[in-house]
Amino acid sequence: MLLPRRDDAVTCEARDTTRRVGRTFAIACRLLPRHLRGDVYRLYLVFRTLDDLVDDGDPAAPARISAVEAWCDGGEPSSRETEILADLGSRHPIPRAALRDFCGGMRDDVEAIPILTEADLDAYCYRVAGTVGVVMAAILGSRGNADAEAAALGMAMQRTNILRDIDEDRAQGRSYIPSHTLTRFGTPEPGRREDLLRDQIGRADALYDRGVAGIPRLRNGRRAISAAAAMYREILRQIEREGYGRRPGRAVVPRRRKLLIAARRGVAGPA
Repeated sequence: MLLPRRDDAVTCEARDTTRRVGRTFAIACRLLPRHLRGDVYRLYLVFRTLDDLVDDGDPAAPARISAVEAWCDGGEPSSRETEILADLGSRHPIPRAALRDFCGGMRDDVEAIPILTEADLDAYCYRVAGTVGVVMAAILGSRGNADAEAAALGMAMQRTNILRDIDEDRAQGRSYIPSHTLTRFGTPEPGRREDLLRDQIGRADALYDRGVAGIPRLRNGRRAISAAAAMYREILRQIEREGYGRRPGRAVVPRRRKLLIAARRGVAGPA
């Protein structure tokens, strides 16, 4: 017997990938309507694959990015990622301009474009994560245009990732904190970065406020996106509880706490 599309091999791989490397997002996905869950997993696989290729310095990364850019410009599917996107596009109004912007963010990483100002960081966060929110909103559907709010939520999550991973990125010779901001607050050494983190957390929280305000306009998946936003935002609160980077390393929200947050969002309103 043929499996329905949502349970095919690619979707199973996408679901397993999400559960393995996107654990917080995977918790939120459990709250998605069943008829959309498989497509969201598949979309995640596309974004995650390209991001991993870039992060790993894979020599195939530029060609895979180019294939997505060509598809966004109206070309035929020519890679695994574009085949998945074309399939998704047969059921949803995939915003190709946003996907092309995502590819631009991947190229920024490949070329190690420096981030000098907060405006540069906002632009980068939009390209690599705000665009993900825009495409996700297209799959979930919205009442009116919710792109700005969806982009803000993605940007907030990316800024959260940057703050969570400061030490890990520094160990790998990378920094996503704008150089002008570091000039203002100093090098983010453990125990000497409270002012920097307070500033950056405030910027992320403002984006969360904008993004969360758009969730009621989604047609589907409101509980899931609310849970994802709340769980990610809790990382900021964990950074605060741990003394604003008093010690080196990631701020990790315990899984039990994440599940409690997700459960609260899961009963808070319509799907």
